[in-house]
Parts: sequence; C-alpha cells; structure tokens
Amino acid sequence: MKKSYILCLTALSLISVGVSYAQTKKPVAKWTNLFNGKNLNGWKQMTGSAGYTVENGMIVGTTVVKSPNSFLATDKEYGDFIMELDIKVDDTTSNSGVQTRSHFDDRANNNAGKVYGRQVEVDPSSRRWSGGIYDEGRRDWLYPMELHASVKPTFKVGQWNHYRIECIGNSIKSWINGTAMAYMVDTVDSKGFIALQVHGIGNNESEAGKKIYFKNIRIQTTDLHPALFPAGIYVVDYVSNHLTDYEKKNGWKLLFDGKTNTGWRSATSNEFPTKPNGWVVRDGMMTIKGSAGGEAANVGDIVTRDQYSAFDLSFEFRMSTGANSGVKYFVTLNEDTKGSAIGLEYQILDDKVHPDAKLGRNGDRTLASLYDLIPSKKPERFVRPIGAWNTGRIIVYPNNHVEHYLNGVKVLEYERGSKEFKDLVAISKYVIWKNFGEAKEGHILLQDHGFDVNFRSIKLKSLAADK
Repeated sequence: MKKSYILCLTALSLISVGVSYAQTKKPVAKWTNLFNGKNLNGWKQMTGSAGYTVENGMIVGTTVVKSPNSFLATDKEYGDFIMELDIKVDDTTSNSGVQTRSHFDDRANNNAGKVYGRQVEVDPSSRRWSGGIYDEGRRDWLYPMELHASVKPTFKVGQWNHYRIECIGNSIKSWINGTAMAYMVDTVDSKGFIALQVHGIGNNESEAGKKIYFKNIRIQTTDLHPALFPAGIYVVDYVSNHLTDYEKKNGWKLLFDGKTNTGWRSATSNEFPTKPNGWVVRDGMMTIKGSAGGEAANVGDIVTRDQYSAFDLSFEFRMSTGANSGVKYFVTLNEDTKGSAIGLEYQILDDKVHPDAKLGRNGDRTLASLYDLIPSKKPERFVRPIGAWNTGRIIVYPNNHVEHYLNGVKVLEYERGSKEFKDLVAISKYVIWKNFGEAKEGHILLQDHGFDVNFRSIKLKSLAADK
C-alpha cells in the first residue's frame, strides 16, 4: 500500500511538472535581419548629406557641415514590430536616433523634403535623454526623459548600447541595455519606415567627422511577445480620457471620464454648477466658458468630491487668447474668500497677453508657476501655442516634496511646509491664511477666472500608500 502511494505521488508530480512546462514555454522568436552586415541593401538615404558606410559589420554614420538631419531609411514600411539593435557614439556632442513608423514629405523645405515621425532618442549629452521619444519634423518632444529621470544614466558613451523598441498597436516602448525607458500611447502612424539618424551640425566644422555606429539590427513582425515593463513608470497617453491596462494596474484613476461631471461639484455647494455659460462637459472636455475675465464671477470653481494627500496628478489644458485659470491642490474650502477658493495653484496663463504674467515677483504668476510663490523655469520650446493642448503634471510625494511639470519637463520643485516655503508665503497674498498650503489633504480644483479654458485627460495616482 505504501509503495503504491509513493508511485502515485511520483506520477502526479511528473504530470504537474509537465503541465507547468507546457504553460510557461514560449515559442522561439522569429527575427529578421534588417542589415546584412555587408552592404546597405534594403536601405536608402532620404535627406541630408551625412555619410553612411559599412565597416566591419557596422553601419557607420559620419557628420558633415551644412547638412540638415540625415536619415538612412528602410525600403519597407512596418506596422507592428519589435526591433533590437546596438548603437555606439564616441562623443557627448553627437546626437542620433531611430525613426519608427515614419514618413517622407517630398514637398517640404522647398522640395528638398523632410522625414517626420516618432524617434527613439540617442542623446549622449549632459541632458541624457536617450530612450526618450521625439517627434521629428512635427510635434517636437513627446516623452522627455525628465518623466523617468532615474534611468537617464543608462546610456553609456563610448560603449555599445542595446536598444529594444516595441511598436504594437498604438503604443511604443523603449529599453536600453535591458532597462525600461519610455512608454507612450499615440493616435497617429499605424505604419511607416524605420530610419537611422545622423543629426545635423550646421556650420560647426569642429563637429565634422563625428561617427555613430549601428549593428545587429533585427526585427520581428509576427507572433509578437511584448517584454515585461516594470511598474511605476509614467505613461504619456495621447488618447483622450483614457487609461492603459498598465496604468490601471499601477493605481491610476481618471478624475474625469470625458462624458459626465461625475466626481466634481461646485466649490461653494454640493451641486455641479450648470448655469448657462458656466462649466460644460462636451466633446470629451470639461470647459469653462468666458465671462469677461472675472474671478469666479460666473459660476465659480469646481472641485473633486474626494480629497487627496500624496499624489501624482496629470491633466491636459487648452487656453484661449489671453486666458487665465489654474489647477489648485490641497484646497480645504475652509478659507473665507469671496473670489476663487484658496489652495496651492498650478498657474494656467497666456503669458504673452495676460497682464498677470508681469505682476508678482520674478515671474511667479506665469504659466506652470506655483502662483504668487515660485516661478516656473520652462524652455520656450516646451510651451505649446494658444489653441494647442498642453500637459500639466503635479507630483506631491509623501515627504511633502512637490514638483510641477509642463509638457514632460520639470519646471519647479519645493518642499511643502519647509522654512523656505513659509518664508515665501509670508511675502505673498497668502500670508493672511494661517498654515497656508500645509493641509494634510484637500480637493483638486479647476478655476473659473472668466476665460475660456478646456480640460481633459485628468488622471491621478495616489502615492499615500507609499509611506
């Protein structure tokens, strides 16, 4: 009896092992080489006059003066794919990238043509944005590596760096040397060519002759198996009012569903203000209609019904000419005020037209500033024009460190409740409120300042559990 029992257990164990192996076994990836290591068959130069040669099994791009960006592109177009290649640059002044699902406009630049489309960046400079996503010839930066700053040192100058790029559906992800770098979801370009860039150097002769090396270029286009993307990485999502499954698993929630005012109410009552020419939910946007620039003079601010402490908040906004508005946080609604409700404010402002941009101290009332306290430091290229969508982001960590971002770039940071913070409050309009900005939790607020402003893609991840 005992012997029979042991044999039975052994058989069950073998069956269990066999089932486990069958469940975890993955098919062998089918790779196709895009570069044969001998010549440039299957490739063509699209723009620029930089040199592309084959040396010792590598494609070598060489910079030249008086040339725009140069691109060596595949003859074929690709839709969904996984691509891997090795890239090396020897100098921190070099710049390159890998175009994905890209296109050529032969009429641009006085019929000289231009390449446009998403590029996974090769950036060995002190900025270190390698692995980020740039939209060549079209929208500029989409995923600056300020959004995932901890991995910026991953790219190594003077060494081979292994890139992995996944374009599956409407998402694009990048890895360098096995480290996940960037993740974005887009609404354009379901297919296009792949290209290797040599960045233009203008008339700078001292930069001529710099080389960028590419090798082991291969691709999969069928039976694709995405690599594991680790938790906690910010996703740039251009699909309005949308969360990826990855974001949902990482704790992100939409504060605005794009269809209703669920989750929001007036800052002065428990109802959502629906008076004519007030807040309107339409076309996937939360919109405040203009009312001659008066602060809370029409229907007033709206706030989230829930309150938040530590969080990561992301939102898109679009301004009309001369607009003034804001996104406030740690709004308690306890202050006695006749105008807009009081809270820490991410300023939304048309800096070029609205007079508030020239008031305050050192520009602390300009776009993306901590209003009346700390000015934002934003490169002009990261300010989208009036009528275009901008992305704001506010991170409040459990230790009260706070950061403001504009279109992927960090523009200010401070410590909530610190001596430096209190000193700024003491010389601001907020000095009349005791312990301003130091509440343990508060509402998120969208401001009615009398101008047309649109909001969408308002999403939040609580960080309170990370204490």
